[in-house]
Amino acid sequence: MQKLFLFLTVIGLNGSLLAQPFSIVIKGGHVIDPKNNIDAIMDVAISDGKIAQVAKSIDTKGALQVVDAKGLYVTPGLIDIHTHVFFGTNLDQTYSNGPNALPPDGFTFRNGVTTIVDAGCSGWRDFETFKKQTIDRSQTRVLALLNIVGKGMRGGDIEQNVADMDAQQTADMARKYPAQVVGVKLAHFNGYNWTPTERAVEAGKLANVPVMIDFGGSEPVLPLEELFLKKLRPGDIYTHCFGQLKTREAIVDVPSGQVKPFVLEAHKRGIRFDVGYGGISFAFSQAIPALKNGFVPTSISTDIHTGSMNNAMKDMLNVMSKFMAMGMSLNQVIRASTWQPAQAIRRPELGSLSVGSEADVAILNLHEGKFEVRDTGVFGFFDYTGYKIEGRQKLGCEMTIRNGRIVYDLNGIANPVVVTQQPRS
Repeated sequence: MQKLFLFLTVIGLNGSLLAQPFSIVIKGGHVIDPKNNIDAIMDVAISDGKIAQVAKSIDTKGALQVVDAKGLYVTPGLIDIHTHVFFGTNLDQTYSNGPNALPPDGFTFRNGVTTIVDAGCSGWRDFETFKKQTIDRSQTRVLALLNIVGKGMRGGDIEQNVADMDAQQTADMARKYPAQVVGVKLAHFNGYNWTPTERAVEAGKLANVPVMIDFGGSEPVLPLEELFLKKLRPGDIYTHCFGQLKTREAIVDVPSGQVKPFVLEAHKRGIRFDVGYGGISFAFSQAIPALKNGFVPTSISTDIHTGSMNNAMKDMLNVMSKFMAMGMSLNQVIRASTWQPAQAIRRPELGSLSVGSEADVAILNLHEGKFEVRDTGVFGFFDYTGYKIEGRQKLGCEMTIRNGRIVYDLNGIANPVVVTQQPRS
């Protein structure tokens, strides 16, 4: 019946070609689209999987579905550039086809996330398995940073094997799959040795893609000033930027509470700073003074895996809410979760509601604490050390639209509610 209605609408009674009706019109939501400097009550129309119109008032006549977004925030689909999703059954391989990674569609859409980047689970030796097994089978857009270690993120001695850090092979694989591979990742290497960093950057240069650096650790620590100002290029990414561990140098000087001067210089130079929250790679003792200094992250990301999701991190919206509790505005956290990460991974076609762009949309609810006498309305946020702060706002996801199709509708705000049956795999 729906197909017949669409056919009659497009062809018309006299055989003339008419404008195709919108598939979805989102009415009355507060649109925040940082790329296009939109922060206002607007309607959004979707047609053929693309953003068709963003305007003050859009006629819903003929629309297949109308979404009542009054009182809600409408944003581009969220982008999480640090995740671990090469899940599998090889129990000794941790994050590379192993048990510590997660199936993407199980956590993305319920958080408004439409695009994720797997951060180094696979290397050039096993990327094609990851692509076939996860990337090609997920509704979520899954991109990848290739681990400089050929065998990927398998833990133990494998990730310490400098001999398997092949810049040329890594670059060749990245160039073979430019639609999926957005960069190179260095992670978990332990030791006072610049060779892993240098080989990751070399691969990035050969493939013309950015590099994401996660220092595993060393004693003494590898100096961040040398990393930022001598080893990395503008556009490269330093993840876990608010970590505070004995084996990694921190960006904030703890006694003074000041961001170190060379960090500010690196930021001006174009080094990107990613949250990469994870299990133990985020501490309020770094983030709070950094934000007080006016230093905000380039991108908010989760480093989600089986360990972090049930601890202090939880999910993307929880991390975004934490940054609001620390003082970032809603517009700032949306920017750091949409347009800025899109730029960081060099995918400018993502992260906005530009007309003609793929219709990836998040519709979010901002829960407000009431602060009544019997109901404090306080939301609690804590880090892995047990330090806790309180906030008055917390983000939730009401609906997610991926490629022009509703993939998550928490409370049935679409009219009519259409439940799409997914094909059996």
